Amino acid sequence: MTRNLILSGLAFVVLAVVAVVFLMPSDNRVSETEKFAAPGLDPMTIEEARGEFWRLTPALLLEVYDAFGLTEEDAIYDTLATVTHGDALEYLYLERVGAMADGGLDEADQTIHEIKLLNTRVVRDGGTLAIDASWQVIGTVGHAEHLHVRGNTYSADLSVAPVEGSWRITDFTLREVNRDAAGETFLAPQDE
Repeated sequence: MTRNLILSGLAFVVLAVVAVVFLMPSDNRVSETEKFAAPGLDPMTIEEARGEFWRLTPALLLEVYDAFGLTEEDAIYDTLATVTHGDALEYLYLERVGAMADGGLDEADQTIHEIKLLNTRVVRDGGTLAIDASWQVIGTVGHAEHLHVRGNTYSADLSVAPVEGSWRITDFTLREVNRDAAGETFLAPQDE
């Protein structure tokens, strides 16, 4: 009798676990008609985002660079959290905070003028877009006394997926940084 009761209880637990697994939505299963927000763009379905990755990718990256221009850790994290999630959020946040620890920043030291996608490919895997991206960032970096125009080129593997109603970078693996296209020095504008 006790053995039958234990077996019945075990069978119930197994059935409950199986039911939960089958009833839980898959992270990769997203409605084909649901639209998700992106900074500065109209909301997009997964297929629209795949077709518009050349607009979506720079929009997300621009927010990452905006976060990198901040100097307060909470503001950096909060800004990154609007366009990144999971491993990408952790990686990018730690990269920025690590850079600050090396030299410290008292004020914002960069202005992004343009992000231009170069050799970029996208593959859709369910609700996730795997993006093999290369891009050039043109911006001004420097200190109060002088500014430098930079034109750095980056290559990375990105995963972009809808999270909590908006498109976010969920994985980020930097492959290469090329700083050969650095610009020239010019005087900072004078405050009047």
